[in-house]
Amino acid sequence: MNIFGIGLPEMALIMVVALLVFGPKKLPEIGRSLGKAIRGFQEASNEFQSEFKREAEQLEQAVKTTAEIEPKQIEGVKSEQDSAGSSPAA
Repeated sequence: MNIFGIGLPEMALIMVVALLVFGPKKLPEIGRSLGKAIRGFQEASNEFQSEFKREAEQLEQAVKTTAEIEPKQIEGVKSEQDSAGSSPAA
């Protein structure tokens, strides 16, 4: 078992030290607070990740739309130039 790069023996040592420092009555409260903090961090991380993916998809869609429209605009400008260039000059 490896949580945050900390193995089981290190985790047990941390728990024993925490038990000695905070006492058995305060330890569950600290554990709950730590759990809530980690859960909040995970939720914020997931929200950031989903927002980043959504923005990337929107950007990709805009690039695809531009890539589809641009050749049509270039063809339209070329045909206008060809028709203007072949018309008799006054």
